[in-house]
Amino acid sequence: MNVGLIAHESKKKLMQNFCIAYRGILSKHSLYATGTTGRLIEEVTNLNVHKYLSGHLGGEQQMCTDIEQDQLDLVIFLREPIAPNRMDPDGRGIIRMCDAHNIPVATNLATAELLIKALERGDLEWREMYK
Repeated sequence: MNVGLIAHESKKKLMQNFCIAYRGILSKHSLYATGTTGRLIEEVTNLNVHKYLSGHLGGEQQMCTDIEQDQLDLVIFLREPIAPNRMDPDGRGIIRMCDAHNIPVATNLATAELLIKALERGDLEWREMYK
C-alpha cells in the first residue's frame, strides 16, 4: 500500500517518533512524504521515502494530485490545529481530496495509530479495488 506522510513544523518530531515506533509496519509499504518530513523520517528510520517538494513549495499540491489519481491508500497528516507556522501548508486541500476520494486520513496521533494498526491487520485491502 502507498502511505502519504506530512507534518507541520511543530509536529515533525512527533512524526519521526511515530515512524520509529511503527517502522516494522511502514517498512512493508511504499512511503510518500513532503520534502522535509520525508528527509527527517529517512534520517531516523533508514526507510526509503519518495519525497515530494517541501509542503509550502508545492509538495502539498503534488500529494493532492496523487490522492486525486488514487495513488495513495492512506494519509497521515500530523498538523498543528491551533497556531500553524505561516510556512506550513494549510492542509485543507489534502483533507478535501481524501474525503472526495474515500482515502483514510489521520490528522492526529490517536487516529494515526488506529490507521497504522488497521494497515497492519489488512483492514485497508479494500483500497486495492480502486486501483
